[in-house]
Parts: sequence; structure tokens; C-alpha cells
Amino acid sequence: MTNKKYYGTGVALITPFNEDLSVDFASLEKLLEYVNKGGVDYYVILGTTGESSTVTEKEKTEIIAFIKKNNPKKLPIVLGHGGNDTSKLIESYNTINFDGIDGILTVNPYYNKPSQEGLYQHFKAVSDASPVDVILYNIPGRTGVNMLAETTLRLASHPKVVGIKEASGDLAQCIDIVKQKPSDFLLIGGDDILTLPMISVGGVGAISAISNAFPDITSKMTNFALANDYASANVELHKFCHLNKLFFEEGNPVGVKIMLDILGICKPFVRLPLVKASDGLRTKMKSLIEKA
Repeated sequence: MTNKKYYGTGVALITPFNEDLSVDFASLEKLLEYVNKGGVDYYVILGTTGESSTVTEKEKTEIIAFIKKNNPKKLPIVLGHGGNDTSKLIESYNTINFDGIDGILTVNPYYNKPSQEGLYQHFKAVSDASPVDVILYNIPGRTGVNMLAETTLRLASHPKVVGIKEASGDLAQCIDIVKQKPSDFLLIGGDDILTLPMISVGGVGAISAISNAFPDITSKMTNFALANDYASANVELHKFCHLNKLFFEEGNPVGVKIMLDILGICKPFVRLPLVKASDGLRTKMKSLIEKA
């Protein structure tokens, strides 16, 4: 099978902020070192978890350059690059330096709720113009529209489309994709808690928010599952599953950032309309970590 670079754990990197909400590059460097030591397989930058919707174009350029520079293992880099204006999205390719970027992660158009044909035509146009690999991203809970397996399979034969991050939570839909997809098309999990069942039906790993905080645990879990050692994979899963709801209780990456603050990696600041985690959430997370 090709596209092995997207097997395993892709860490959906947060964007650390200082108290004045400027980008905290010192903490970003610390985070990159931390997840590297934890054994993640590739970076996914400026996606939902990276708060891409509230990061300026200038900041995005600076963050991309910084991550390229601070990538000693030369891990593959996937750039979050989605939107709900197809023409504008294609035009914006001209403003990005794709040297050192392996692929883009491009989400379902949100708010305007296109039909399945609209989704197909959007992703086809975006993929036709893309200078790098394309990973589709289906997350109906955020975008208001679910891309059906039939539409994914229509796109799976496109030469630039290498896979899909499936965050619909619908395992039956994932099975339909695996059953009919081309052999080199990748099913990638989008919900940390569902990584093991996704791999069991034919997935190749996950793009993970929680791996910012627990890169070693999530990487081991994923690697054990890919080796068909589900007993060992479950041991790793059980180390963080009790925290999973708390991570997303007040939104993503609010929970991830509060955990990283507890771990001393970065501060918990987020940009509006997100707000910093409540004291109650922090207390609950800290209590569960201390018990563990």
C-alpha cells in the first residue's frame, strides 16, 4: 500500500497563545519537542484544533515556517486548508509556500450545507488545483453536512486524494468506505476514542487532538492496534478514556490546552468565540490525572 506517511498517529497540533493572544512560539517549540519524543508519525497543523478560523494569514505563514524549521525528524506535515468558498480556497493556494508540506486536510464546506453533488464538485475542484496530497475531512458535527460513503468513494479515485479523516462517528459508513475503496485510499480516524474500532474495520490510524497531551499513549495505542495487538492497545486506551469527555466538554481545543497547561507545556489561552476552560473543568482534569 502507498501513502504510508499518513499511517499511525497524526497530531492535530494546537496553536499556543500568550496572555495577550499573540502566538506563543516558545511554547510551540516546546510542544513540538514533546510530541516528537512521544512518537507521533506526522503533524497536522492549522486545523480545527489549531484554531485556524481565528489565526490571521500572516500568523499562518509564520507558524508554517516555524514548524518546518523545528522538525528535526522531518515528519510529514499536513496543512489544514478548508473553507466554504471553493473559488477563494483555490485562489489561496497561490499565497502558500508548499515546500516541505506533504498534504492538505480539507474540511466539508460549512454553513452553506451543500448537497452530495455539491460536496463532490467542491472537493474535485479543490483537489484538481492542489499542488500536494489531499486528505478529505468529514465532520458533520461541525459543518452541518455529512459526506456519504458514496460521495467519498467517487472522490477516492482522484489522483490527488489519498484518504479521508472520518469524524462522523458512523462506523457503518466507515465500513462501507473500506469495503469499496481503492486499495491505496486511506481511512483515518477523527475521534480519539474511536481509534481502535476504526482500525479494526480497516483504518490506518487517527488524526488526534488528545495526542498533543498524551503523544506516547496515543502512539502506542495506535501502533499496537495496527499490529493487531488489541489487548495491548486497550491497555493504552484505558489510560486516557476516562478523560475523553472532559477534553471536549467545553470545546476543542479548550480542554486540550488546559491539560497542556497542567503538564507545563503551554498556557490555556484561546481566542474568541472560544473561552478559556472553567476552573471547574481544570479541577476535574487535575483530579483525574492525580488519581491516575
